[in-house]
Amino acid sequence: MVNGIKTLFNLGTVAYLSISLTSCQGGMNTRAANAPQDTTEFAERVEEVKNTDPVRNGMLTKRWRDPIHIPTDTLHPISKDSVNKLLKLERRRIKDSVRLALDKFPKHIYLTFDDGPLLGSAAIDSISKAKNIKINVFLVGKHAHMSKGLKRDFQRYYNNPLVECYNHSYTHANNKFTTFYSNPISAFDDFEKNEVDLNLKHKIIRLPGRNIWIYNDVRRIDLQSGASTADMLYTNGYRIFGWDVEWKIHGLTGKPIQSVNEIYTRLKNYMNNKSSMEPNNVVLLMHDDMFQNRKGQYLLSTLIDTIQANTDYKFEFMQDYPFRY
Repeated sequence: MVNGIKTLFNLGTVAYLSISLTSCQGGMNTRAANAPQDTTEFAERVEEVKNTDPVRNGMLTKRWRDPIHIPTDTLHPISKDSVNKLLKLERRRIKDSVRLALDKFPKHIYLTFDDGPLLGSAAIDSISKAKNIKINVFLVGKHAHMSKGLKRDFQRYYNNPLVECYNHSYTHANNKFTTFYSNPISAFDDFEKNEVDLNLKHKIIRLPGRNIWIYNDVRRIDLQSGASTADMLYTNGYRIFGWDVEWKIHGLTGKPIQSVNEIYTRLKNYMNNKSSMEPNNVVLLMHDDMFQNRKGQYLLSTLIDTIQANTDYKFEFMQDYPFRY
């Protein structure tokens, strides 16, 4: 096997074993892009991206995602194991080089809160103003009509320029998710009702009980029972976003489960390893009722302070997701 690989390189076949990138299969449907053939050309391409609009260019993101295909060398064939070893080495080399290149570009974090308005919503709104950061709330219309206080909390969100309001359904599926998604038409109507009732300005949705992503050239489904509803929504102009990291909530107490340090470490790992849905973009899921008491509010403030003090992450709106480089 080793001799086969040596022969492959000694004959100068690297030139015609050019790495042609094909479309991603499965959940991610990304268009192909030709990979640079050496470090010099790759560096030049990175500089080219910097001098243009990186959000539209997305060269590094494509290179990060696209699989490697090595055409068969019929003149000097090598074993399947040798090809697989070569592919593995080349894939690692590309990942390492792209990771280093992406680290030179801005990092974007999205704080998202589900199920509001609830008792913690007023505190979340106040914290966004005090910290002067953008946040994203996925709202449930039914909750806004549960009391006058929650209606006021919704209006606070709606009137705060640091908050963008998105669609999380009108009923939250009545917490019977499989039943809800078994009828995609009625589920679709539930989201449309929420959009009208709350006068939502953005056609952005997070499905209750599902971590489903459908936007641009991306389609990732976690549970098939929500797929038909998500596809119907996307076909009608909505973008569906899930999350990368979840700050989990205790079902009985409503308190955050993980510590601030644990969540902060996970966010950094996703950002550094480029293991989130989009490299250099990390979406954090939280729930409004996690922050209804002072302890929860302190934890949220501490997390934001930790991010601001130790990283150069930019807090962003989901409306602008993703930033591709």
